[in-house]
Amino acid sequence: MRIVLVGPPGAGKGTQAHLLAKTLSIPHISTGDLFRANIGQRTQLGLEAKGYMDAGHLVPDEVTIGMAKDRMAQSDAAGGFLLDGFPRNLVQAKALDEILAEWGIALDGVLDLEVPEDEVVKRIAGRRLCRNDGGHVFHVDYNPPAVADVCDECGGELYQRSDDTEDKVRTRLEVYHTETEPIIDYYAQQGLVATIPALGKVDEVTQRAIEALKKNG
Repeated sequence: MRIVLVGPPGAGKGTQAHLLAKTLSIPHISTGDLFRANIGQRTQLGLEAKGYMDAGHLVPDEVTIGMAKDRMAQSDAAGGFLLDGFPRNLVQAKALDEILAEWGIALDGVLDLEVPEDEVVKRIAGRRLCRNDGGHVFHVDYNPPAVADVCDECGGELYQRSDDTEDKVRTRLEVYHTETEPIIDYYAQQGLVATIPALGKVDEVTQRAIEALKKNG
């Protein structure tokens, strides 16, 4: 299966992408992993991306598209893949269609994780991270530490990331609405979109997505 996963920040895309890819036995291809791999391996595209990032600029669409194309062409993706974070705008969506058409294949579905905006803000703004290397994550409402601002696991200090504040989250949502939401309409016109309510337990959301793919299939 060839699937695109979309949804606003805080919708749980990373978690669902991992679980769905594992269930469907296809690779999970995320934009973040693409950038890290290409920069770490010092590929031509990685060096280009790093240059833009070091200068504080957005990485151009053609660089991101090139990375995604290279990754989708790898042998483990021959039977399908799950794209997470790509495409992020209409330019990338149309380029993806062109790449797949060139290869004589097409997308099987687009899963749109739907979460109310106020819930997105609550999920992200309430997140607290441990300053130590363990990567422990807490939430002031959903997973609070036993002692405020102290990690249950190692006693480290918990902090809020600078881009997790409510005003920054709402700015990120505006960018999502402007840049990424249009691809949902684009794919809906192709009959590919299944909207998945993303509230509730993680495994329940995964099951909704699997059922939606079965119906579309």
